[in-house]
Formats: sequence, C-alpha cells, structure tokens
Amino acid sequence: MSHLLSKQGLRHLVMERGDVAQAWRDRKWDSLRLLTTNQQTRLPEFAYKGSDPHGFMKAAELVAFLEGFAQHSQTPLLTNTKVTKVRKDGELYSISSTKGDWQARAVIVASGACARPKVPAISREFPASVTQLTPLEYRSPAQIQEGRVLVVGASATGLQFADELKRAGRDVTLAVGEHVRMPRNYRGRDITEWLSLTGIYDQRYNEIDDIARGRNIPSPQLVGNAHKAILDLNSLTDIDVQLTGRLMGINNGVAQFSGSLKNVCMLADLKMRRLLGSIDDYIDAKLQGKAPPAETFADTRISDSPATTLCFARNAINTVIWATGYRPDLPWLELPVFDHKGQVKHDGGVAPEPGLYFMGLPLMRRRKSSYIMGVEDDARDITNHLASYLAN
Repeated sequence: MSHLLSKQGLRHLVMERGDVAQAWRDRKWDSLRLLTTNQQTRLPEFAYKGSDPHGFMKAAELVAFLEGFAQHSQTPLLTNTKVTKVRKDGELYSISSTKGDWQARAVIVASGACARPKVPAISREFPASVTQLTPLEYRSPAQIQEGRVLVVGASATGLQFADELKRAGRDVTLAVGEHVRMPRNYRGRDITEWLSLTGIYDQRYNEIDDIARGRNIPSPQLVGNAHKAILDLNSLTDIDVQLTGRLMGINNGVAQFSGSLKNVCMLADLKMRRLLGSIDDYIDAKLQGKAPPAETFADTRISDSPATTLCFARNAINTVIWATGYRPDLPWLELPVFDHKGQVKHDGGVAPEPGLYFMGLPLMRRRKSSYIMGVEDDARDITNHLASYLAN
C-alpha cells in the first residue's frame, strides 16, 4: 500500500508495532515454510531473485524479503510504534500510539487476519493437566512432553504438526473437520501455479455466491518442502496417526468427536476432483493438452468406525495443539465497523466508515488475497479508491 500511495504522491505514514515483518518474526515454529513457491513471492516492482524459484521460503527468509522491499520502496516507517486507539474526530481520524498522536484523512488497517490464534471456547473444559499450545507457541517436537498429542484442525498447519510429531516418535490423534484437499503437484506443475494459470486465484469476491462462507474456507492441505511431497490424511494414516472427527465436547475427562468423519472426507475428495477436472479442461482448451497425463488420487481412507471418544487419562493425552486458524486483533479500532460476530464489515476492503480501508483479509477482493502474490492487485484497487475518496 505504501509503495503505491507514494506512486500517486499521497503523503502517508506506516506504523508497525515491532520491526518490519513482525508478524513473521513472531512465528517461532522451526520448520515453518510458505505454502506458495518462491517465484510467487512478489510485490510491486520487487520479486524473488534467488536460485530456487520452485522452493518454499522459511519465515526468516520472508522477513529478509520484506525488509528488502521496505528499503526498496523507501517506506515512511515508524517501527516499534503500537497503535492504541483509532476513532473518528469530525471529518478526520484520530490515531493514538505509543509514540504520539496523529490525525489523518484516511486510515488503512493492514494488520491482517492472523494476529491471534483462534482457540475455541471448549478449550476451557480441558483437564488442567493438559498443556495447550497454539501455532504461535509451538516450536518443535522437542518441547512437547511425553504422552499422546491431540492436534485439533486438519488444514495445512494441523497436518504438518501431526506429521512432524509422529515422525519424531510421538503418538498423535488428529481431529478432522472441514478441510480442502489438494495435491502438491499435478500434471507437471505446482498446484498453486495451476490455480494462477486457470484464473481461479483471480476470481473476484463479487463473483462468489456465498462470500461469507468463502472467506471462512480453511487453508488447503499443502506443505512447502524440497521433496514436493503430498501431505494428506492418507499419508498420515500410513504413519499411524489416529484420525477422528471434529472435536465436539469434553465430558469428565473424555473428548467427544463427531461421527461424520467419513462424510467430511468424501466431500473433500469430491471437491478436489472437481478442481483437478477444471485444470484438465484448461489444459485441453488452452495448452492443447501439452502437459503430462491426468493423474488420479485414491479416496481418503477412513475406518468404518473411527473413534468418537477418547479418554485423556487412559490414552495419556498430555498435550493439545489448536490448529484452528487465526483472527484479527482490533480492540484499538473504536469505530462501528464490526458485525454481531465481531468480524469487520467491508466491501472488498472498503469499510462502511468513509476513509477507512482494510488490507490482507481472506478473499478480500480475490481468491488470492490471502497470499503475498495477491497483495499488489488488492493494494492497487484500494489505492485507486482511496485517491478518488480524497479527491472528492
């Protein structure tokens, strides 16, 4: 946003609670990598220039990339400046921070959707003996105490935790809810490259029938690694990770799980095959079939009677990891822009409060809005809207 605002000659200031890329500095998980390839890590006039375009950045590498972009763009930046309050003051916005107060004609909230882990209320019902961790607290299997680990959530993060812990010798149960299954590679390309080529990533928010549901779809079951390996529920079953349905409740030290695991997995398999079918259609129509042959993937294997209960004491469950997503953290935004669930109201990043904008939210303007490669198009749209608002 700052880069494009500068291009239009709009005077502005960027406030950051820590250092550049602080949100990525906060992620201490040792093996964390991006889910999109290095060649897709790009910002306006600034792209990856390394020797591994098909690899996946570690968090520290992304921090260095963003630091380079800040220097390249000569961002007017105030670091270690925590915003404590934003409110309307007549025609202007008043911004209070740990380094003083400002007034502005417009405000862009670019703190993203992943500021705080989303931990369900059921966490309060767990026995006191069970250690509870979020993805911001997890580092590696070495920090996990002996005993079985319950991982809740089967999107990218949950699958990677379960895989990593099991390969380190821990017993693992994975509670599986709605998920998006995808192969890492398909017909000679990374799946994220196909999603870009086919235009799926460019689908706009106002072209989607149920935008509220679309913005809450879990992240795909992908892992960024040098081996380009598929990580799905079948690969976890192969190494003896126990699969259960969605965690529904805790009763007297016993975890209760949904009995719909098989149906949930059948739906994920169906959606994956529809996606791959659309890629096949694109290859036939646009590439004249010039790609490796279509591939097939086995159905998700689920036992006829997966466990619906699990006793903490009998199964020696000492740790639960909540891989249940994230949410924004906006207690300082003192404006009437929240719905009854506490989520921000916006139309493609444009708030109902004139002069207020958001950046970095899921499916904000396009399906790719959550990814670094999607930032430029969104920022250009918001910059143009903001410039028009200021001109009027």
